[in-house]
Amino acid sequence: MEATLLYGKQGLTIQVPDDSYVVEPAHLPGVPDEHEALLQALRKPIGCAPLKDMVAEDQTVAIVISDITRPTPNHKLVPALIEELNHVPLENFVIINGTGTHRDQTREEFIGMLGEWVVDNIRIVNNQCHNEDALVKIGESRFGCDVYLNKDYVEADIRIVTGFIEPHFFAGFSGGPKGIMPGIAGIETIMTFHNARMIGDARSTWGNMGDNPVQQMTREINAMCKPDFMLNVTLNGDKAITAVFAGELYEAHDRGCEFVKEHAMSRCEKRFDVVVTSNAGYPLDQNLYQAVKGMSAAHKIVKKGGTIVIASECADGLPDHGNYSKIFEMADSPQHLLDMINDPDFKMFDQWQVQKQAVTQVWADVHVYSTLSDEQVTGAMLTPVHDMSETLRRLREKYREGMSVAVLPLGPLTIPYVDE
Repeated sequence: MEATLLYGKQGLTIQVPDDSYVVEPAHLPGVPDEHEALLQALRKPIGCAPLKDMVAEDQTVAIVISDITRPTPNHKLVPALIEELNHVPLENFVIINGTGTHRDQTREEFIGMLGEWVVDNIRIVNNQCHNEDALVKIGESRFGCDVYLNKDYVEADIRIVTGFIEPHFFAGFSGGPKGIMPGIAGIETIMTFHNARMIGDARSTWGNMGDNPVQQMTREINAMCKPDFMLNVTLNGDKAITAVFAGELYEAHDRGCEFVKEHAMSRCEKRFDVVVTSNAGYPLDQNLYQAVKGMSAAHKIVKKGGTIVIASECADGLPDHGNYSKIFEMADSPQHLLDMINDPDFKMFDQWQVQKQAVTQVWADVHVYSTLSDEQVTGAMLTPVHDMSETLRRLREKYREGMSVAVLPLGPLTIPYVDE
């Protein structure tokens, strides 16, 4: 039978065995009028006063957005916020691009993310985690580091965080406080947030919030310089807005996480020999670094010694920023990588993504269909794939006629799990 995976901007249709188990949520329709839904959420928020009542015309307003690797519809959220705050002069606004450790966005990319009017009329800054002059120390975390956040954010009179809520492979769920930490944090703070102990904790996983140390740290740091207002959305596979969650940071985010858990997590009865997945298409599948999320989702239901086959376009390469590809050159196997990263003396930018990838590779083989060269894929200790359907036919020779196959067409937008 045919299965269509989210891949790049166009999708990818492949042949999978007829008895494959397809894991995807019931399609939620988008809200009838997205702009009106956003405005109503701003006017009738969860746990706080309407946004307009919170902001005086002479106050400065910082709006934190997700960077280009996320499908957050910034071009819808930001104009709605500015429209609702039309009593505030445009020069009083600053938009902070929550890059975390990712690269800066260009003017052209900002136009694609926000629209030309916003780019021409509102000051926009990229968070620069290595630039001490652009950061302010706001306290010390109980997790063992000084806390640095973006200076424009800290010094604003009113702070607003936007985002998109989905299951997250070590923070439980994205959105909410993650927009601030690590979105606009300094490198010292981010490195602690992503250290081997935090990422390797069994509680740091998809859908878990209550005792998740990563979520606990992000909420602790948000409380030190709390956003005055949160505007988050949920999306379906077509990237249409399905619900809006706005208001007090923790209450509104918790409400959104409950909604996503109900609709985006799927219980499976068993594990499978082979799991075919995507990385949710553009923009999440822009590079191999981000594709670790799709691998991690498949890890939840693949058998020990099984195979994951992921389709991730990777039009932006490995990427070029950080040490992701360099770390692989320092070891000769996934287990060697884990041993190295778990050494308390080892600290290297991007180690967290390599750690999550290596955990998956120790459990199962990982094959990658992408636009990357074979050398780039094998350099990351992965197996390149040129034809997804042919790869599945060859895997049947390994697992024989009883081969069980699961398909995650939406990748990490749907998180399967097995009760064990």
